[in-house]
Amino acid sequence: MVSDRSPATNSAPLVTPVAAKRHLLAPELERWCLPDPGIASDSRAFRVRDRMRRSTSRRLRSAFYTGLQLGLLVLLAYGLVFNFSIVRGSSMAPGIHDGDRIVIDHLSYVLGGVKRGDIVVLEYPLDPSVDYIKRVIGVPGDEVHIDGSAVWVNGARIDEPYVSAPDPRTHLALVVQPGTYFVLGDNRQHSSDSREFGLVPRENLVGKVDLRVWPPQRVGLLD
Repeated sequence: MVSDRSPATNSAPLVTPVAAKRHLLAPELERWCLPDPGIASDSRAFRVRDRMRRSTSRRLRSAFYTGLQLGLLVLLAYGLVFNFSIVRGSSMAPGIHDGDRIVIDHLSYVLGGVKRGDIVVLEYPLDPSVDYIKRVIGVPGDEVHIDGSAVWVNGARIDEPYVSAPDPRTHLALVVQPGTYFVLGDNRQHSSDSREFGLVPRENLVGKVDLRVWPPQRVGLLD
């Protein structure tokens, strides 16, 4: 007898070899498609380090440019307050020689007064385009007397260790007028100073000199 019944409904479905292969490969494909937690973590760490490097680089550049600007401002301020000059001549020998490099301080006389013994750079009263370097001997109101062998100020002989020899030809007596100064070169026998061109007005004083920066063997403060 031949039966024409359909297969039982609870029979197991047929699975073709191709479908089975797809079914077996699906988990592998899913594993490769999903992000790996370890790779994601490394990527985030890389991005954080990269941001930190960029931030550090920006801060360094900012600090460099800020330092450069401050340096330029300091140089500008220094140039306004101080400047270097070369001594020409021997009128301040033996302490200061021809060719010495000195620093002129323009600020000292803005903040304070001129004192006896100060070494100053001044505009030559007879030609302001020429600068002289001299020593202040008398300030306003002083009585200055020179007798050929010594200098007297207000009746007291002043000690001048910076003078190698006095000028025996010089004899004078005067009172320093308000707003003026009496100056002499340390090399008394070879100096053009107040004995020749008279008292120096306050406005002719360019600045104070305290420091020599050249030559190396004589670098230092001036007496």
